[in-house]
Amino acid sequence: MERIQTVEIFWNGNRVGLLSETPEGICAFEYDSAFLKNGFPISPFELPLRSGLYLAKRNPFDGNFGVFDDCLPDGWGLLVLDRHLKLRGENLTQLSIPQRLSLVGSSGRGALEFVPDFGETNFRTDVVFEELSEEIEKIVSNTIYEGSGIEELYRQGGSPGGARPKIFTIYDGKEWMVKFKSNYDPPNIGQIEYNYSLLAKDCGIVMPETRLFEGKFFATERFDRMQGKKIHVVSAAGLLNADYCLPCLDYVSLFQLCRELTRNELEIWKLYRLLCFNYLIGNKDDHAKNFSFRYHNDSWELSPGYDLLPSDGIQGYHTTSVNHSIKPLDTDIIAVAEKSGLSKTKALSMFEEIKQTIQAFNANTLKS
Repeated sequence: MERIQTVEIFWNGNRVGLLSETPEGICAFEYDSAFLKNGFPISPFELPLRSGLYLAKRNPFDGNFGVFDDCLPDGWGLLVLDRHLKLRGENLTQLSIPQRLSLVGSSGRGALEFVPDFGETNFRTDVVFEELSEEIEKIVSNTIYEGSGIEELYRQGGSPGGARPKIFTIYDGKEWMVKFKSNYDPPNIGQIEYNYSLLAKDCGIVMPETRLFEGKFFATERFDRMQGKKIHVVSAAGLLNADYCLPCLDYVSLFQLCRELTRNELEIWKLYRLLCFNYLIGNKDDHAKNFSFRYHNDSWELSPGYDLLPSDGIQGYHTTSVNHSIKPLDTDIIAVAEKSGLSKTKALSMFEEIKQTIQAFNANTLKS
């Protein structure tokens, strides 16, 4: 690829601004003058809506801004992109940040699009998941595998993040993200995650629609797509310029972010339900990229829940600490609620309600 130093950024057909990389490998961003009049801050704390040039920090996103780093593949998506580029004779390590964003183009997570657009995604409606799963198994078990499955997965992948293999697809007129088993997952991981998605809904957590394709592969409807429109979504990591690979957040800080961004107590209670659920099922992989906010109807809201199933986290501890404890107790959950200005009485009641629902689920699981 010809080296690209600058990309234009668009949101729903509107030119947001220009992103360039300096000779030192640091990104500079400036809002478009028209977007300053009619747009919104795409990352309110890092890129407030005002004129002038913004320079990114070197860390934690290698000179990128968090909101744009969210659009890039990581984990599984980065592995597929790396293999794809090697097949084309490219070297991922030599690509500039604008070049990587141009490879995402118009097919990334959320609503931001990048021009020039060199994306090659083509989400199919006729995917045979079992066949794709076999290709994925070859890839994750062979570091030098360069078969045709790489190209297919690249076209179906867009910019999915996270460690688990996944693709995007279209089914019943909706866009879905479908997950596959990694080397470290039990054979029935799809069924497990599907069951926990139903449990989360029973616990009052706002969730996208979920399905089990071919009775085996967990799928969730994309919450960055609504009625055919792309919705702007930014993770807590992107908003706070936080390194999601390391423990860097406490739920108290996360609640402060939610309050400042949404200015809506209902959103705080949604986050509290999520905290209770994560704690009670033992989901310790609650890192800064597993919480997101979306801009919808001219306001920010907590995104629907995702990646909600028991997980060990880092060395068996919560990645996001609870009341500054990585081994929290019930009392820490309530303390976070109180420190966040929520009613202690209501917080206790909601905690017990969710706890009873999960206990009933566990009892039924043991019986079956």
